[in-house]
Amino acid sequence: MNLLSFGHGFSARALAPILLERGWRITGTTRSADKAGAIAATGVTPMIFPGDDPGPALARATHLLISAGPDDGTDPTLAVARDAIARAAPHLLWVGYLSTTGVYGDHGGGWVDEDTALTPSTRRGVARVAAETAWRDLARDTGLPLHIFRLAGIYGPGRGPFAKVRAGTARRIVKPGQVFSRIHVDDIAQVLAASIDRPNPGAVYNLCDDDPAPPEDVIAHAADLLGVPRPPAIAFDDADMTPMARSFYAESKRVRNDRIKSELGVKLIHPTYRDGLAALLKGGD
Repeated sequence: MNLLSFGHGFSARALAPILLERGWRITGTTRSADKAGAIAATGVTPMIFPGDDPGPALARATHLLISAGPDDGTDPTLAVARDAIARAAPHLLWVGYLSTTGVYGDHGGGWVDEDTALTPSTRRGVARVAAETAWRDLARDTGLPLHIFRLAGIYGPGRGPFAKVRAGTARRIVKPGQVFSRIHVDDIAQVLAASIDRPNPGAVYNLCDDDPAPPEDVIAHAADLLGVPRPPAIAFDDADMTPMARSFYAESKRVRNDRIKSELGVKLIHPTYRDGLAALLKGGD
């Protein structure tokens, strides 16, 4: 089997070892020639995109993963390679598009699932809905075997809170009623692999753990694991934050993940942030 990974970033890099162990060939795109060597060192063939012609790689591909997010409201993969992907559609067995739970918008801490209406309240969420729609349209027109994965907040090796807690720069920002769902990158990888094994074109899956929680609780638990004092609590209204950071607090919801369990047979490796943080610390994060 042969995977072409557009936007071979954090999540795609976690999936790659699973497939390489099965004997797959993987081509991963990057915008930077400087990163090509690092990709090659993992056993993945690098491709500069935009730049290199994706046609030959698409002609060989049996599976396609799209991790690259919208760029100025436009899907960067479709902007360059839509026609080539359309031509490849008849021989593709599985296509996965990585989206975000931000497409659901704000639900005041209430629960959402894959059938919840898409009502994004941020520019990023609006752009993701537009990108999902564009990929759905292509699938409708070409028979592309599209699967959409809506990811909650991603963490994992190198993307945990420990460095900031150790450095004393972590903040416990408290906004009453605020709650987030999150997902460890190991679980993203195993869900994608499970979907590849059980393709169901047209399916949509939420990727999150079992324990949506306020962000300040995660920081506090990280400090407890390190045996250092918890950072002081700061009220959201008093916090000095960038507009981007503040926008993440514009939405509060709990995301259901029943479908990855019932349809794909997934058992989460890290079902709560406590499990995930303990694993990161054990791994030397």
